[in-house]
Amino acid sequence: MALAKERPPLPGGPYLVVGLARSGQAAARLLASRGEQVVGIDAGSPEGAERLRDTGVEVHLDGDEIEWLDGIECVVKSPGVPREAAPIRRALTLGVPVIGELELAWRLLPNPFVAVTGTNGKTTVTELLGHIWRSVGKPVAVAGNVGMPLASLPREIDPSATVVCEASSFQLEDTLAFSPECAMLLNATPDHLDRHGTFEHYLGSKLRVFTCQDQGDTAIVDRSDPVIAPLSLPGDAREVDVSAAELSFEPAGSWMRGPHNVLNARFAATAALAMGIEAGAVADGFATFPGVPHRLEHVADIGGVAYVNDSKATNVAAAVAAIESFEGDVHALMGGSLKGGDFDLLADPVAERCAAVYLTGPAADPIAAALASTSVALKRCSDLPEALASAAASATPGSTVLLAPACASFDAYRDYEARGDHFRQLVRAMGTGA
Repeated sequence: MALAKERPPLPGGPYLVVGLARSGQAAARLLASRGEQVVGIDAGSPEGAERLRDTGVEVHLDGDEIEWLDGIECVVKSPGVPREAAPIRRALTLGVPVIGELELAWRLLPNPFVAVTGTNGKTTVTELLGHIWRSVGKPVAVAGNVGMPLASLPREIDPSATVVCEASSFQLEDTLAFSPECAMLLNATPDHLDRHGTFEHYLGSKLRVFTCQDQGDTAIVDRSDPVIAPLSLPGDAREVDVSAAELSFEPAGSWMRGPHNVLNARFAATAALAMGIEAGAVADGFATFPGVPHRLEHVADIGGVAYVNDSKATNVAAAVAAIESFEGDVHALMGGSLKGGDFDLLADPVAERCAAVYLTGPAADPIAAALASTSVALKRCSDLPEALASAAASATPGSTVLLAPACASFDAYRDYEARGDHFRQLVRAMGTGA
């Protein structure tokens, strides 16, 4: 098992935490628990932020954020806060150190890290790795972009546990010394361009997962991916190409629908083996993994029609992978809020495998324009319930009704999970006749 490396110390305080959603609150609590002087600010009023005052954090909401830099020695930026935000720009101008919540937590955790990043598949691989560790009785903590903020861990984590961390581009762009013992870039397609501006900047953020690795570490990529193939990885880690790596077993599991999940399994197997898990235990973990909610989640069969929830397909590439996981006769529910991406890439898989597409939200018109050249029926709907009802009315035995939005959810839902939960509830109500 890999041993964790020495961490650089944190910059000294007082600290300013910018952005008080889930990750920011965890960072503020962690610093306050260490006896540090902490100020927390947010342009809005996230749920739970007020309660930080009970831990000794000075909290300021709904106000001018720049003034709170006075006397601050280090800024901790939440992942959801862009670097262009006024207090961040001001801190950088003044030379005040700015670190992200991931960097903060990593510096305070003495555990070995496995970091998982990529446009698609992060949650599946992260949860799969956690399942493998648990299945062999080894301590593990699964955190990061997947749900529990990393900064929540230092108060409760087993010091011998491996941390499996899902790392988003938003988190990685704020890393300075982050150096996981094992890191992987699953893939990279245009995403979050509303935040990053260009694909090059987005990809650069992803590649930071390798930047500070040393020769004793492992960097895992797929050199058969045309985007990844020409890249020169930063850092000094030993590179492993999953497309050429030889495994002593072939990953298998009921959750492995679609070629993208076969590749996800190879990434997870390569990482687990690199971290010292025995091959047999890895194979057993694949066989018992239940899959991930909202990722090709089979919800129900009703009247011979399969209903599948892939609400986590929040970008074009993920939606394409979802559609290509089925042979044909797919009734695809797409649309939502726009965040950048080329909907033209949907045309071929839709033409090959879809019977109809049901469109909602601000993205409905751009997606319809991208699919206009196909002969597939396009139906605009006011919301998800109408789209589902229309798809259910048109689907026949053997069809699949697939929620694969290719978009974010913020036009109608808090996040992709709320959208997927609603889809699941609607389907189950159909099945009971409610």
